[in-house]
Amino acid sequence: MPTLEGNTVFFHVQRLINEIVPDEPDPAAANALQEGLGGQFGEMRTMMQYLFQSFNFRGATAKPFRDLLYGVGTEEIGHVELIATTIARLVDGSPRYQGNPTHLDEPGEGGATPLSIALDGGNIHHWLVGAQGALPVDAQGDPWTGKYVYDSGNLPLNLLYNLMLESTGRLQKCRLYEMTANKTARSTIAYLIVRDQAHENAYAKALEKLGVEWNKLLPIPKTNAERFPEVATLLEQGLQSKQYTFNIDQLNEASKVYNGPSPSKDGTDLTTEQAPEGAPMEIAVERPEEFGPGLDSELMELIQATGEMENNTPPGQYGPTG
Repeated sequence: MPTLEGNTVFFHVQRLINEIVPDEPDPAAANALQEGLGGQFGEMRTMMQYLFQSFNFRGATAKPFRDLLYGVGTEEIGHVELIATTIARLVDGSPRYQGNPTHLDEPGEGGATPLSIALDGGNIHHWLVGAQGALPVDAQGDPWTGKYVYDSGNLPLNLLYNLMLESTGRLQKCRLYEMTANKTARSTIAYLIVRDQAHENAYAKALEKLGVEWNKLLPIPKTNAERFPEVATLLEQGLQSKQYTFNIDQLNEASKVYNGPSPSKDGTDLTTEQAPEGAPMEIAVERPEEFGPGLDSELMELIQATGEMENNTPPGQYGPTG
């Protein structure tokens, strides 16, 4: 997901922004995580809010602040991908899934109803509407709405609002962590807790650069998240003090803002990097009881024929990036 000059072109690298640890399915945890995806303080909201603030940004002299917003907003796209994939695995099962008496290993096994588990799940729409995948809704099933997005057009106001949003989001994720012991859920929740802190640091430092004494009005919440083992491991790696630019043309100036001692006062200094290494991405297995996705013999023949045609076509190439 790096960006080119003007920050208007996005690329997708087929790696998840963080590893998802395998564990058993947990539909209830999946439904709780929907709040972190499509809720008022979830990843869809942060993604859209920061990107729209970037798109609407005015003032060339303030470019480092715009670049910071772009970097955080682009990272949030990866967070949406991560948490949606986590929800899908919690509903559908992970690579570690060894079978469970309450879950059907085969559709209709022993004459049972293939989707009966949906009646006991956290959100029936995960099966009825989403084919055992994530949905753009909150934990109550209410659809995500663009009305959540805040962009006042005023830089200090936007940064203050963003700091409040990240603080509230991290608080919610700490509660989500305490709701489940599922390793799949906790691996993602812990990562997002730490990255929310990095974004809190980003907006707090940006406000400091503008001369705003934010800490007298809105201190970063003391969530004590470091007591969570997964979070402590990530904090030891300094992940709370890094910000990614996702920029490949070396024109990003976010480092002019994101530098110096961390506002978290944890003894670390803020640094910028191009992008995280990421983790391998897997594609979920077909679910015939959901009638998709799947390829019958005719579709397979069509795909093979199309593939042969594409192999005979000269590859396209994007223009110069430097």
